[in-house]
Amino acid sequence: MNKYEVRIRVIEVRGYCAAKYEVGDEFIVEWFYVKSFTKPLCLHALNSMLTLLMPFLKGVSAKILGIGDQDDTGYVQCPDPGKPYTNGGTVIFELKRRLLEH
Repeated sequence: MNKYEVRIRVIEVRGYCAAKYEVGDEFIVEWFYVKSFTKPLCLHALNSMLTLLMPFLKGVSAKILGIGDQDDTGYVQCPDPGKPYTNGGTVIFELKRRLLEH
């Protein structure tokens, strides 16, 4: 079975992010593990992508998952809608997948 790494990077913040994410913050998921991150991992953010991240890590195309128009790049969003509904805001994440060497 192929082994992938997914680099998850903040590309946009709309409103106030309680986790203090900023554009450029990122974390890396490899196989079944979160390998590294620049700030503490927000469980709301992780929850927003988890059901899509697992098949993406197993080789399913971002196009098939409905999160992008390329096979190895997709986008997900934090579930916090922000103003006027909450005091928070939403974060857009880019997921870039690459095949790891065996």
